[in-house]
Amino acid sequence: MKIYQKVLLFIATIFTLGSVSKEVHANEFNFSVNPVLPENQIGESGYFNLQMSPGQSQTLTITLKNTTDKTVVVEEEIASATTNINGVVEYSPNKIKADSTLKYNLVDYASIPKEVSLQPNSSQQVKVSVTMPKENFNGVIAGGITFKEKDSEKTNSNSKGLSIQNKYAYVVALLMQQNKNTVAPDLKLNSVEPSQVNYRNVINANLQNPMAGYLNQMYVQAEVKGLSNSKLSYKANKEMLQMAPNSNFDYPVSIGDGNKLEAGKYRLSMTVYGQKNNDGKFTYVDSKGKEQKFDYQWKFTKDFTILGKTASKLNSKDVTVKKTPWYENWLIWLGLLLILLALFFLFFILWKRRKKEEEEQDLEKEKLKAQLEEMREQISKEDNSDEIDV
Repeated sequence: MKIYQKVLLFIATIFTLGSVSKEVHANEFNFSVNPVLPENQIGESGYFNLQMSPGQSQTLTITLKNTTDKTVVVEEEIASATTNINGVVEYSPNKIKADSTLKYNLVDYASIPKEVSLQPNSSQQVKVSVTMPKENFNGVIAGGITFKEKDSEKTNSNSKGLSIQNKYAYVVALLMQQNKNTVAPDLKLNSVEPSQVNYRNVINANLQNPMAGYLNQMYVQAEVKGLSNSKLSYKANKEMLQMAPNSNFDYPVSIGDGNKLEAGKYRLSMTVYGQKNNDGKFTYVDSKGKEQKFDYQWKFTKDFTILGKTASKLNSKDVTVKKTPWYENWLIWLGLLLILLALFFLFFILWKRRKKEEEEQDLEKEKLKAQLEEMREQISKEDNSDEIDV
């Protein structure tokens, strides 16, 4: 089917721990991968695109070849297809959560040994067991098979001493379907909320493809306007995105480096075009000023609110936002003043109480002294009276 012809034969994937990217070359691998396409393969593509009957089980074969003079251990893993934040379909394992509409996860219908040991300069066939769900359905179950050399992390150091670990992997796409019926695409807008990408403030609009088919050649126009502050306006236009079946992703609208998120009410306006077609009824003018025709168009509008505490938290973590020195923050000075006033009043109250207690003690002493003096005078009078009687 045409909608699947954008899936690559092999996806040589590099996972870089850090912000530095690097092109993957064939010599980075100590082994090669070659899928053996079965008779029920759809098309001549170099990845698995299978048409199977409901409940059918099948064993697929992939040939691994060790091209070195040493033993190579290859780790193998199956993952369901997802869509990343860049609008690119991921076929390898990742931390993206499965969408709520994903009924048939490839992980539950395909299995492969966790690892295989390849002897020097040898080939070995790896078996992949797949089973089609028993229920009838239209659409595709999509995912991929990842092959990565065990302990294959390579550490590179740049001139500044930054250590970067690169992981290299082959990924072979695996698609399973019961028929060639076309599934009409759909698109939904879920949540809109502030977040961060690479420690930079953005507003994420979560887009969801609830259908069991790819949504190809997406062109997105998005604008966020302030309702509380009409001067605020952020735009993000992207072209040639793709979504995996039954997946969602956060479409980020950047507010610009150095800009602080402001608390208040906002409105997101978004238009999404999909499935290029010269005879399509929807027209979009791309970044080069050329008109593009599409079969589908979706328009979304959603109001949302950014709370003050949320804005403050994100602003404090944004690496591009200039932080206000503590001595320039009037809130801190006000807080210090209030603390000093509170301490002063506390000291004053304690001082007054202590002074009152001392005055009361002095008064008691004076009374006691007066009583003693009175008793002394009384005793003196009695003694004088006794002397007169004698």
